[in-house]
Amino acid sequence: MTKTSRPKPALEGVAAAERALRILAAFRKGDAAVSLAELAERTGLVKSTIMRLAISLEACGFLAHLPDGSYRLDAEVLRLGGIYQQSFRLEPHVMRVLEALVAATGESASFYIRRGAYRQCLFRVDSPHMLRLHVREGDLLPMDSSGIAQVLRIFGAVPLPPDAATVALPLYTAGANDPHTASMSMPVFGPGEGFAGALTITGPVTRLTREAAAGYADTLRDAAMGLTRVLGGQAPR
Repeated sequence: MTKTSRPKPALEGVAAAERALRILAAFRKGDAAVSLAELAERTGLVKSTIMRLAISLEACGFLAHLPDGSYRLDAEVLRLGGIYQQSFRLEPHVMRVLEALVAATGESASFYIRRGAYRQCLFRVDSPHMLRLHVREGDLLPMDSSGIAQVLRIFGAVPLPPDAATVALPLYTAGANDPHTASMSMPVFGPGEGFAGALTITGPVTRLTREAAAGYADTLRDAAMGLTRVLGGQAPR
């Protein structure tokens, strides 16, 4: 008799593990401890479920249950965070995003950080077009009125300016410091709400017009949000 092969079942996640991770992910920057009621509100889980999962998380060193009934993150989270920081390399993650942006838009894509009074091009992938802005990785440029510098200035400030939430993103400028160049930029955030840098598309004003930039806006926005997630960050509330 011929044996009929059965298709392998698709792998699925473990619901209990996902709920436990939701509890850990509910902690926010500045939280010394979080009450059971607050954890229930942040996770959408019922208190009895949180309490059961917290017993396992406490046993493994991820949570500490305090005398007043609240919870705080425990040492195992710090240990894993240290390992992550030592092993994490920014370049491959950013370069994948830049390459995807160039493929989607045809324009040059860069990642900028602030160096004192300058903005520095940390990573870059050039446009395939012959007509493009020639900037190299490592170049220092002035903190001018370009969209790149504005994003670095606004979102890199500590504390964040109150009007940061009203900035229209991606931030587009044309001819800000060079009459022939246009750019559009999005902020990228690292662990917690820490500012990581500016993800940018640049091109000649004749090609990267305001209308063309509007067509690329969702692509750049999604790329910045995706990179923020990869870096373990979140946009400020």
